[in-house]
Amino acid sequence: MGFFQKLVNKARIKSPFVFHFNSGSCNGCDIEIIAALMPRIDIERFGMKLVGSPRHADIMLVTGPVSHQIAPRLKRIYDQMAEPKFVVAVGSCACSGGAFRGGYATLGGVDQVIPVSAYIPGCAPKPSAIAYGAYKLLEHLSEVWDLVESTPIEKVPIRKHTRKADFLPHDRDPDEDDMELRPDSVIQDLFAPDGDESKNRPVIPEDDPTMGTRKESKKDD
Repeated sequence: MGFFQKLVNKARIKSPFVFHFNSGSCNGCDIEIIAALMPRIDIERFGMKLVGSPRHADIMLVTGPVSHQIAPRLKRIYDQMAEPKFVVAVGSCACSGGAFRGGYATLGGVDQVIPVSAYIPGCAPKPSAIAYGAYKLLEHLSEVWDLVESTPIEKVPIRKHTRKADFLPHDRDPDEDDMELRPDSVIQDLFAPDGDESKNRPVIPEDDPTMGTRKESKKDD
C-alpha cells in the first residue's frame, strides 16, 4: 500500500459519515443519539457527521429490534453502502431483541440480518456510552481499511452488451464504440429493392418529414 492510500485511510478516521436507521424502536435510543449530538457530548468533535443517504455513509447506527417487515429493507439499505462499511447496534433491542425478543413479529437483534461491528447495550444507552462506543470503533477503522485496501481484487473483463439497432447497415458492428449514424448509407439500405436481405428492415413512409420522400432521396443520390 502506498503512502497516499495510507494518508486517505487516516483521513477517513477523522471524518467518517454516519447513517442512522430505526428498525422499529420505541424512539428511546433515537433520542439519546440526538442528545449525543448536542454540545454537552458533541460526538461530531470526533469527526463524525450524520448523512441522509446510506450511499454516502461509512457507518450505520441501527436502533430497535428487527421485525419481519423491516428486515428486507434493512438488508437493502446495508447493500447500498460502499465498502468498507460498518454497523453499530445501539440499544438492547438492536443488540439482542431486548424486550421484544421472542415475539411473533420480530427476528431479534440486528445481527440476525446483517453483520454487526460493534454493540452498545442499554435501554436506552447514555449519550456518553454512544460516544464512547463510536470512538472505540474509530480506533479499529484504520487497521480494517488498510486490510481492505491491501487485499488484491480479481479483475474480470466486462463485455458491453449493445442491442443492434434496426437502422444500422449490415456491415456495422454493434459492439463498436463509435456508434455514429451514417444517413446516406442508412437511406440506401432502407430503400433497397425487393429480394435484398434488408427488405425486412423498417420502411420509412413517403411523407415522413424527418427523412424526406423517396424521390428527394433518389435525387440526392
